[in-house]
Amino acid sequence: LLLPWNHQHTTHYHNTMIAATTISRMASSQAPKVLRLRLAGNSTSQVKNNNYMKRYFSDKTKEAANTTAKESTSSSTTATTTAAKEEAKKTTWWNNTAWWGTAGAMAGWGMSGAAIYDALESSPELISLNMTGVLLVYSSLFARWAFVVKPQNLLLAGCHITNVGAQMNQLRRAVEYKKENGKDDEVDDIMKKAGATAAAGAACVLGGPMVQSALVNANLGFVSSIAAAEAGPFTVHFWAPMSKWMISGASFMELDRPTEKISLAQYTALTMTGFFFSRYALLVAPINYTLCSVNIALFGSSAWHLGRKIKADFLS
Repeated sequence: LLLPWNHQHTTHYHNTMIAATTISRMASSQAPKVLRLRLAGNSTSQVKNNNYMKRYFSDKTKEAANTTAKESTSSSTTATTTAAKEEAKKTTWWNNTAWWGTAGAMAGWGMSGAAIYDALESSPELISLNMTGVLLVYSSLFARWAFVVKPQNLLLAGCHITNVGAQMNQLRRAVEYKKENGKDDEVDDIMKKAGATAAAGAACVLGGPMVQSALVNANLGFVSSIAAAEAGPFTVHFWAPMSKWMISGASFMELDRPTEKISLAQYTALTMTGFFFSRYALLVAPINYTLCSVNIALFGSSAWHLGRKIKADFLS
């Protein structure tokens, strides 16, 4: 009786073990697949997370860069504004380039207006051919100078262009008057001088750049430095003041000119021009000491003639 029971239970145990072994093998065979699926899932999730983090930090970096740029721009603007305010506080009428430039231009307009006034009201016998010729050269050069100087002075350029036209009309009136009164020799002499001046000016304009380049490239020390200077003899910054020296020279050569031949309007304008440009010349770029000195001389000579005219017409 005992033997059959043992055999039955032994068989059951054996079958149970076989089933357990089979299940274990099946589980073992399926494990890599499950693991691979989990790893694959984990890999995809990790990639997504990495991409998200990259975008996140990229956005943060851009925001930081934009913030820094805005702060830098704001700081720069604030610094510029502060500097401008401080500069404005330091600027007075004495060192205000615009103020002196405008005043000088208005005085220049006074000279043009004087020429126009004389053409309408004064007799042509009062016109000085020497002074008229000098004023033509002077205004032509200063019209150019006003365009290239810093800061540019268009008001001054306009007045000198107008003055060229006004002085040409004065020259025409004077020549016609002298011819009508039999002074052809004097007219011929003036015309020869005018032609020589025009020819010399054209030669300087055409040949100047080549001569300047040759002198600069020759490395002649002081001579080359002068040739290359911003306001040197090959620039209008030099020749415009030199033309004004001719005005002062003409005034000095005629210190005893009869007062009835002195134009009150013209010499008032010249006196004011000399006064204002004496200061203006030291405020422009490049600073022009030649222009400053010639305007001091112009102020003195023109004021001399103006004083004589006022004394003769109003005080005597």
